[in-house]
Amino acid sequence: MAYRASWKGHLKVSLVSCPVELYNATTHAQMVSFHLLNPKTMNRIQMRPFDPDEGELQRQKLVHGYEIEKGKYVTVEEEDLKNIRLESTRTIDIEKFVDAGDIDPVYTDGPYYLAPDGTGAVEAFAVIREAMRTKNKVALARLVMSHRERTVAISPRGKGMLVEMLRHPQEIRSDKEVFDDISSAKLDKGMVEIASKIIDQNSGAFNPEEFEDRYETALHELIDARAKGKALVAPERLRDTKVVDLMSALKASLARRGRAGGPSKGGEVVPLHPRKGSKSKNPRRSVRPRRPARG
Repeated sequence: MAYRASWKGHLKVSLVSCPVELYNATTHAQMVSFHLLNPKTMNRIQMRPFDPDEGELQRQKLVHGYEIEKGKYVTVEEEDLKNIRLESTRTIDIEKFVDAGDIDPVYTDGPYYLAPDGTGAVEAFAVIREAMRTKNKVALARLVMSHRERTVAISPRGKGMLVEMLRHPQEIRSDKEVFDDISSAKLDKGMVEIASKIIDQNSGAFNPEEFEDRYETALHELIDARAKGKALVAPERLRDTKVVDLMSALKASLARRGRAGGPSKGGEVVPLHPRKGSKSKNPRRSVRPRRPARG
């Protein structure tokens, strides 16, 4: 296997266990990453610890500090951290199974692939996988990685399994902070029906190959142009050309049969303007940036 395992151990449910390997499911290797340079020498800048009173310090002499109140810290030595670190049990011990749709997506974090470690592990691994698939269940387990214990959700994925790290409740902000101020006013049934038809009109299969990070694409084009000594012309910004009310925008969208999320006919952008009587002072506008021309 081309990938390097991030973790090796055993997957265990009740008295059944098998050796497994955990692999990172994501990578940033193809993403643009910048370094800070001195433009005079083109040398990479070194970030060194600096104290405003004593100047530059040696990193190995620094200690961890937690701010308990403004300007007051409790210090923690590296030895203190070593004493409380959890030693990996090298076992993903499944504690219970839940319905696949029961896990709130806001709790899911980094994904990993789980595969059997060696041909002798395949049968037990496949039995656990297919039993979960048959019952449409997701396994909840605990895993120690980098001295920290994480709760994970394990689900069947093809011939292997998908492991998703789960955030702890204290990491989740209440959605009420954001949603409570949203009006609960009764909606126009006609507008909802038209919006539903627009959804039907633009529905399709989930296909990640259609995804494009247009900013990342623009970065690559910029870097390629700079490497060739060319200047990349900035794209012309789209401007609003029409102001219509919500019902008019919905009807116009229903009548237009273009690709999902595409620009309006003629490349114009149609912003939403509050209907008469609306109390909204800041209508939300959606403008799709254009891809820069290839140099």
